Amino acid sequence: MNAPTPGRGWLLRLVLTFSFAQAAVSMARPAVSYRALALGADETAVGVITGVYALLPLLVAVPLGRRTDHGRCTPLLAVGVALITGGCALSGLASSLPAMAAWSGVMGLGHLCFVIGAQSIVARRSAPDERDRNFGHFTIGASLGQLLGPAGAGALISEHDGAMARTSATALLVSAAAAACAWTALWRLERRDAVGQGGTPRGDGGRVPVLGILRTRGVTAGIFISLSVLSATDILTAYLPVVGEAHHIAPATIGLLLSLRAAATIACRLVMTPMLRLLGRTALLTLTCAAAAVLCAAIAAPLPVWALALVLAVLGFCLGVGQPLSMTTVVQAAPDDARSTALALRLTGNRLGQVAAPAGAGLAAGVAGAAAPFVLLGVLLVGSAAVALRSPREAGGARRGGASRRAAATAAEAPKRRPAERRSARGS
Repeated sequence: MNAPTPGRGWLLRLVLTFSFAQAAVSMARPAVSYRALALGADETAVGVITGVYALLPLLVAVPLGRRTDHGRCTPLLAVGVALITGGCALSGLASSLPAMAAWSGVMGLGHLCFVIGAQSIVARRSAPDERDRNFGHFTIGASLGQLLGPAGAGALISEHDGAMARTSATALLVSAAAAACAWTALWRLERRDAVGQGGTPRGDGGRVPVLGILRTRGVTAGIFISLSVLSATDILTAYLPVVGEAHHIAPATIGLLLSLRAAATIACRLVMTPMLRLLGRTALLTLTCAAAAVLCAAIAAPLPVWALALVLAVLGFCLGVGQPLSMTTVVQAAPDDARSTALALRLTGNRLGQVAAPAGAGLAAGVAGAAAPFVLLGVLLVGSAAVALRSPREAGGARRGGASRRAAATAAEAPKRRPAERRSARGS
């Protein structure tokens, strides 16, 4: 069992770094959509560009996870920040849709590198009974970025007098500057002797096969829930501007609505521990996924702005549960020497969702209008609720934890039994 690392300054710095990186990406994603629209893209083209963001990371997620299982995590964070910064800046300078798609892919690769490294640090530096809390606090960094990024994009982007192309480019350059600020907290995030899980040196044991990790109880369920929740967040960020255009809602208002959703997610993660004590992980995941499904479908209706704000606030609260709990589920289910690989597989599932969901959303929007992707998200989240309901991970975790405690108790009692056993043997 991993011991907790004294002090939590590393977690605060990691949250700060993640906030800058995520703010840059969250500002850049809607800015890319608006810039693509200004360059003549239709709903289908926006979906393709959004999907390219996730395409390149699909090829490298598992190798990066393997590398992180056998080495340090901080270099991945530095590479990730550099790629996010470059991808945002070059997207702002691009003047064609293929170039925008390419630099969007670079941005996505940088985000993947950063997240694999950061999640692996949390897994290594947290004791098992701290993981729900620490992953919840870690994802507050993502929510802070998602709160500030869209609001910044909405404040900078203007659709008046044909200024959308110029102002969306400005927003992308500002997002690059925000990503560069993440460098200020990239120090002392992991111990220099942290080579394997828990900061302990690793042996030369063989790698755990990917299929073996996926067959482990709880891993696949955690991946699917994470994929569904992230797809909902991603398509919401990319397609709410399209819905706003269809219903004549200003970009600044759309930015505020996305920030409201992110603020509700932060509120959810601040009260994660008492909710877990009250409901347990399985019930909490099931209820929030089911509620999010209904709320996503509601966005497809022509709602007034105040009603849309209410829906997004509750939706943001429900979506805040899935990501941190799926991280804990995957980490605790995976073999000890393959946790970073399991997290990378979870991120691969996320990226598969980010490729397939926007492409499907683009096709649906092209056929049935801009609200159709949110109906598809509702169906996906209903599936996640069913998976969560059929996966009693708490029970499995309790059995594993109980077995560990029994093993520890047996080991502790062994020295006391041996003298008595020896005396009994001599007497016989």
